[in-house]
Amino acid sequence: MTTAPPRTESLDVQPTPLALLLLGREADPRSERGVECPGDLPSPSDPDLVERARAAKEKLGEKVFVLGHHYQRDEVIQFADVTGDSFKLAREAAARPDAEYIVFCGVHFMAESADILTSVDQKVVLPDLAAGCSMADMATAEQVAECWDVLTEAGIAERVVPVSYMNSSADIKAFTGKHGGTICTSSNAKRALDWAFEQGEQVLFLPDQHLGRNTAVRDMGMSLDDCVLYNPHKPNGGLTVEQLRSAKMILWRGHCSVHGRFSLDSVREVRERIPGVNVLVHPECKHEVVSAADYVGSTEYIINTLDAAPAGSKWAIGTELNLVRRVAQAHPDKEIAFLDRTVCFCSTMNRIDLPHLVWTLESLAEGTLVNQIQVDSETESFAKLALERMLALP
Repeated sequence: MTTAPPRTESLDVQPTPLALLLLGREADPRSERGVECPGDLPSPSDPDLVERARAAKEKLGEKVFVLGHHYQRDEVIQFADVTGDSFKLAREAAARPDAEYIVFCGVHFMAESADILTSVDQKVVLPDLAAGCSMADMATAEQVAECWDVLTEAGIAERVVPVSYMNSSADIKAFTGKHGGTICTSSNAKRALDWAFEQGEQVLFLPDQHLGRNTAVRDMGMSLDDCVLYNPHKPNGGLTVEQLRSAKMILWRGHCSVHGRFSLDSVREVRERIPGVNVLVHPECKHEVVSAADYVGSTEYIINTLDAAPAGSKWAIGTELNLVRRVAQAHPDKEIAFLDRTVCFCSTMNRIDLPHLVWTLESLAEGTLVNQIQVDSETESFAKLALERMLALP
């Protein structure tokens, strides 16, 4: 005699919003994980894609301004009017008030920043709404609000100044502005922290732990013991009240999925493989990687360092692979290698490909607005306040 399996239709099993999102059955426009992307995309094998993109861009003329992040693939970057890091591109967008459409070939938080800094008449478009940022998603508005409650209960909130990396959602930037903090980039993080410690005694650094730790220890002379790691998935962040009160830097448990892949073994292996190599890494890398490198700096710093390097010099670069390949091609007189043997693209950045760009430009040329990124007025107000504090840094 066999027993019939239990009937499942009577069970009250409800999938979570995140589960539905990952299954592609729901949309969450406030999430950096990505959302469904409407539209009938042209085939990637269409041999006319380049010409279609060029024709649509020419038809739009000065009505469109295309921004291309350094990590973007070559097939897309060729159509960018300006290339740069996230903040440079947002500022470039704000400097083009006559452009009706800002097409941001980057990721979601970058397009949000552009929308915050541009006029109400300009429309910021992201070619693929699924182009997000895993680091930005590691700090949600609800988690950060709960963290602030923890700091308040510990009696330290009044002396803590939030500093948020540019690689964060508009919600987190707004939280930062509302609580007296500022935004930073990888190139001005020390200046932002210097400013923050003039305003208060402690800093809550969001959402990249590595940039916060590396700046505090490497650039400001703090010790690793001055830093504690707040884990939003643990009660009280996994920290005691005494740990919270004694820390100078309260680091959020977030990281870049690209730069977090590099290891101390990567540095050791490349030095053995390429004698005399200079190791140059981004400050989003782990502290032990940064400590073992010869040079550390932002994306712009990496590009400028390689531009100024003498012919015949050898370099191993610890950052996103599209950028490394591009600078290597630009400097055939230098030996430029990727720091790790494992391919390391920014997977969400690479969601913006030529078919998505063609679909976007052709839709705009036909008068159809697609994939507009809009930040609500209250969030925009506080986020802009935080960004303006950064712009006012000495």
